[in-house]
Amino acid sequence: MTLQQLKYIVAIDRYRNFAKAADACGISQPTLSAMLVKLEEELDVRIFERSNKSVTPTIAGEKIIHQAERAIAEAERITELVSEDKGDVAGELKLSVGPTIAPYILPKFIRHYIESYPQVKLSIREMKADVMLSELQLGHLDAGIAICGNARQGILEIPLYTEKFMVYLAEDCWRKLPVFKPENLEHEKMWIMKEAQCLRDSAFSFCKARTKGNRVYEAGSIETLIRIVDENGGFTIIPEMHLPFLTDRQRENVRRIEGDYLSQRRVSLYIREDYIRQAMLNTITKTLIRFMPEGMMEERIIKYGVKL
Repeated sequence: MTLQQLKYIVAIDRYRNFAKAADACGISQPTLSAMLVKLEEELDVRIFERSNKSVTPTIAGEKIIHQAERAIAEAERITELVSEDKGDVAGELKLSVGPTIAPYILPKFIRHYIESYPQVKLSIREMKADVMLSELQLGHLDAGIAICGNARQGILEIPLYTEKFMVYLAEDCWRKLPVFKPENLEHEKMWIMKEAQCLRDSAFSFCKARTKGNRVYEAGSIETLIRIVDENGGFTIIPEMHLPFLTDRQRENVRRIEGDYLSQRRVSLYIREDYIRQAMLNTITKTLIRFMPEGMMEERIIKYGVKL
């Protein structure tokens, strides 16, 4: 049994297709099949059930694959430990970013990261928090960036930055008010983002106390919400980092939120508790610091970076 054979069965399980798994491993399909058969003969157990239409792990195979993933991760930690001791930052960084965050940080993050760390192979996937955490637990990701409060067993959450929410009003919707007060808009249309729990739990926390007549609609993106408001009236809540995406005319419709309401969202970095690549994690935070608006990043991150 070799470490390479373990990587092969993990790839087969991930793709559930021999051709795709072989391509991902950089070998031919016949070679991959032969290595699998050799491993199965050595262990005297069938790891995958194969047919013309599907490849699925057996009950024993699922246990073997899970252990193989752990073995591969532990083996990779040896190389990582040596690199950390040498102060080198190289290799691959597999990062996930939440869909409600990605539009605001990824364009600049990618550009600055590639400029600063050309020796790192950067791979980014956009994922919802629950999927991201599962992938972290399996060792398929190095780190994830998502709304705070999503940690689960075996996952460490590191606060990165706090972003305020602003109110975007229709032009005929109390436009002359200098700031937004929820009680001023009790009977106006309110539009919120579908599946954006951070909005419901923070900027919209005052909704529970609203009087009858308030209508809440849902859309799939901040940009859609803004267009709906422009066309239909009412208001919505937008993150502070969306302001650069607005036209000069649209920016005139933005107001601060006044009062004791939770009008912000906190964004965190998520890693496995046993993750050891401190220098690699700090390439993420140092890159964010380069372009994030002043006062938004956690002061502790700016001063000390990530300490594991």
